[in-house]
Amino acid sequence: MPRTIWSGAISFGLVTVPIHVASATENHSISFHQYHLTDQGRVRYRKFCEIEDRQVDESEIGKGYEYAKDQVIPISDEDLANLPLPTAKAVEIESFVPLESIDPIRIGAGFYLTPNGQVAAKPYKLLRQALGRSSRVAIVKWAWHGRERLGLLRVRDEALVLHLMYWPDEIRDPTELLPPPVEVTEDEIEGALALIESMSREDLEGEEFHDAYTDALAQIIEAKQEDKPLPEAPAPEPGGKVLDLMAALQESVAKAQASRGEGHAEVHELPNKKTAAKKATAKKQPAKKAATKKATKKAAAKKTSGRRPRSA
Repeated sequence: MPRTIWSGAISFGLVTVPIHVASATENHSISFHQYHLTDQGRVRYRKFCEIEDRQVDESEIGKGYEYAKDQVIPISDEDLANLPLPTAKAVEIESFVPLESIDPIRIGAGFYLTPNGQVAAKPYKLLRQALGRSSRVAIVKWAWHGRERLGLLRVRDEALVLHLMYWPDEIRDPTELLPPPVEVTEDEIEGALALIESMSREDLEGEEFHDAYTDALAQIIEAKQEDKPLPEAPAPEPGGKVLDLMAALQESVAKAQASRGEGHAEVHELPNKKTAAKKATAKKQPAKKAATKKATKKAAAKKTSGRRPRSA
């Protein structure tokens, strides 16, 4: 069971929901320590006081703000716990907005909110059901890790999830990172759309959505432990730099279709609007000739039926 990393309450108007905050994700990466190469001794970092030039214990370490070069303002945990801030121990709901109105780049890590005790069960369920039916998410503020945070509160199955959010001024402007102006043709766009279609799916379930890097790293560690030959790296796929964008799109579509078992990996030319228009015109021309012949026959028939019968 994940441990509680923060406790407080959700403030929803005059309704208060005592909650615990726990991480919603797990890190399954393989981590390394640093060791001395000659004797495999563990390399550790020690904390020294620069004035006394000695190692200090955790009990001797506190927080402080450097107000000036020779003046540090000490800040204790008690000071932080008693901040003159309404969000110091509460997740304050500020407003409700459609999820689509939030740029995903502003959404960060997620945390599960659990009700703190039996008294919180009913208001917790009330908020979860009301938020679910509203088809909106709540924008909240709360104080955590030495600063006031902006967050997004949403429903996931039967639980409430709190996502960290970046403040507007924390998002960098991408303008200076954009490429120089270039022209893209309609055929190239159609080719890219064809590739998107061939790679589309309805969910993220499948063998391809797993951490292959960690698996490969575990194989190396196991081989070294058992003194076996290391697994060989897969040979790189042949091919160099592709200069023809349309050719690259066509080949990519074929590979995507082949990997999903959709026929043979044949490269078919993507539709060209001008070529398609010419073909359509060519197909329509015989139809016009046939229609002209029919009209001529009908006119002849009308003339014949319009003659008066000879008198006896």
